[in-house]
Amino acid sequence: MTVTSSSSNNATSTANGLVAELRGIEKIYFKPDGSVAVRALAGVSLDIQRGTYMAIMGPSGSGKSTLMNVLGCLDRPTRGVYLLDGTNVADMEDELLSRVRGRKIGFIFQAFNLIPQLTIEENVEVPLLYQSVPRHIRREKAQYLLERVGLSDRLGHRPSELSGGQQQRAAIARSLVNDPVILFADEPTGNLDSKTGEEILRLFEELHDTGMTIVVVTHDESISDRCQRVIRLRDGLIESDESKTVAPLKT
Repeated sequence: MTVTSSSSNNATSTANGLVAELRGIEKIYFKPDGSVAVRALAGVSLDIQRGTYMAIMGPSGSGKSTLMNVLGCLDRPTRGVYLLDGTNVADMEDELLSRVRGRKIGFIFQAFNLIPQLTIEENVEVPLLYQSVPRHIRREKAQYLLERVGLSDRLGHRPSELSGGQQQRAAIARSLVNDPVILFADEPTGNLDSKTGEEILRLFEELHDTGMTIVVVTHDESISDRCQRVIRLRDGLIESDESKTVAPLKT
């Protein structure tokens, strides 16, 4: 199976070729009395080149989930600058930040996060529904993406009628429906057996092969081995930043 991206955003680029730039990012959680409870990120600066396949790793409490939440515009940094596709989103108001997140970012979660009452087509359509895209366009795009991830024979099924791997494929299709500039995956194979996990990772590699920017948060070294770049965090700071050559995908 070959996955092709329909994204027009991936064809555009900022002048410096970066999809994300972080400068001095801090994330501090405060106690009710105003004192510091946790300094989750302690001054992270990071560039993510368009088309990169990157892993974020680190022990529990290192800040990797917080970093993904900031990068994914799910949380706002306490201090610092974050340029997403050339736009500073660090100080955006919630409503505008939500719109930017919906247009530019795709998410894939360990628990799939599919809505059980909806069919997989309807699940994939949900992000477009929030953008008031006409129904026939939503359905056409959802069916196209479900076909691309190998689920054309499961149309009309609800999540409970699918295997774990099929549910994750549906979640991947949903993450792509808005043509994101960057795709985030949080432990995407954590609930899958090894064979199904391998299939999902090959799907990621096919997406990356089309030019998609992918950031995976993982504790699994076998996943990071497949990435071009590995960021390791400790105590809210980047401990190491390794770039490497990865063998091209075999078809």
